[in-house]
Amino acid sequence: MKLWGGRFQKATDGLVDDFHSSISFDQRLYAEDIRGSIAHATMLGEQGIISQEDANAIVEGLKGILEDASAGRITWHVDAEDIHMNVETLLTERIGEAGKRLHTGRSRNDQVALDMHLYAKRACLETVEMLEELIRTLLALSEENLLTVMPGYTHLQKAQPITLAHHLMAYVQMFLRDRTRFAAALKAADISPLGSGALAGTTYPLNRSRVAQLLELSGITDNSLDGVSDRDYLLDYLSAASIAMMHLSRFCEELILWSSSEFHFVEMDDAFSTGSSIMPQKKNPDVAELIRGKTGRVYGDLTALLTVMKGLPLAYNKDMQEDKEAFFDARDTLVKSLTVFTAMLKTVHFCKEQMKKGASGGFTNATDLADYLVKKGVPFRDAHRVVGELVAHCLSVDKALEELTLKELCSFHPAFESDVYEAISLTRCVKDRNIPGAPAPEAVQASIEHAREMLRNAVV
Repeated sequence: MKLWGGRFQKATDGLVDDFHSSISFDQRLYAEDIRGSIAHATMLGEQGIISQEDANAIVEGLKGILEDASAGRITWHVDAEDIHMNVETLLTERIGEAGKRLHTGRSRNDQVALDMHLYAKRACLETVEMLEELIRTLLALSEENLLTVMPGYTHLQKAQPITLAHHLMAYVQMFLRDRTRFAAALKAADISPLGSGALAGTTYPLNRSRVAQLLELSGITDNSLDGVSDRDYLLDYLSAASIAMMHLSRFCEELILWSSSEFHFVEMDDAFSTGSSIMPQKKNPDVAELIRGKTGRVYGDLTALLTVMKGLPLAYNKDMQEDKEAFFDARDTLVKSLTVFTAMLKTVHFCKEQMKKGASGGFTNATDLADYLVKKGVPFRDAHRVVGELVAHCLSVDKALEELTLKELCSFHPAFESDVYEAISLTRCVKDRNIPGAPAPEAVQASIEHAREMLRNAVV
């Protein structure tokens, strides 16, 4: 008989049992569920709501279940519906009548909310740690490539010369923002809804703050209706996960492009590449492509939960059972993606000479040539026009700007002098951009140190 079956005269249809049950996926919450129950039972005993003897028996019984579950010695049952009922049923089988007192002053509505708060908090903590490892990897690569010149792009067209360090540090900024978003999601998860009951609290003199303290949560929810119906903290994680996956996907897209023979800016390590079943010459960046593809999956998880929640009246509705599979899938996908991406990035070989060669084509120093004229007193708009005309001339004679003779340059404007060639060299183009956030080695080094300082300041 179901633990809630007193009101019913008829057994639940087997089809409903299978459709209704969530144990196939919420069993991963067993540690959170048992921790929450231990804290609840401890508080019940302290408050005198149940006897201290029963509270002690419940706590010891739950500890035994946790040990057995962690060792894989427990089989969860569909007919007990979910992890909460499975644990309570098993507890009662093991310790007898005292087990039936565990649920005093509690509903599955606030119990499952507590479990998800605890799980989301743990997910946020692990994600922040993984992001920090990725950021440290990028900082080390950046410091190694302060002088590695490469082309910067807009519209996927060569624009201006930058350095690989500067490019990598752009992703550091993205992942630092992701770190902040997951810290905010953790803050939202770091509260206890237990004591909200089904929706209207309880008449028992619960010490809600004591439960939060035992579970190392920072506080309690302020409204019982919201306590059981809120899933914003899960959406916070899913939103942060979607943005982080988008950043990984953008990075992967560049690695995929750069590993092509048309770019040849990087060589992917054999351990993180695959071959073709028919073309023996192929070396495919499948890991990067999979991460790029899995990004859409995480977007789907966010959209799924937003859609589930959008029309629900207060308070709890069974629809909200659908929060778990979406959340678990997004968490698993992000964790796997961060793990493999960081490992892959540590093995990537950057083809520095090819990058420098790429920066020398496409007139990436055209802006610097215009700036040269401005520094000689030419109005910027006039300088812009002159350099545009020079680029058109170079295309007609198949030359680069730095290959034009001084006489050719002066035929377009008399302000050109012999120092122009130094001014538009790739090295000078990069080094002269020495303001905060720019690609000059000194500026990038300062950015690296600032990022390291941010990592030293814990966000969680």
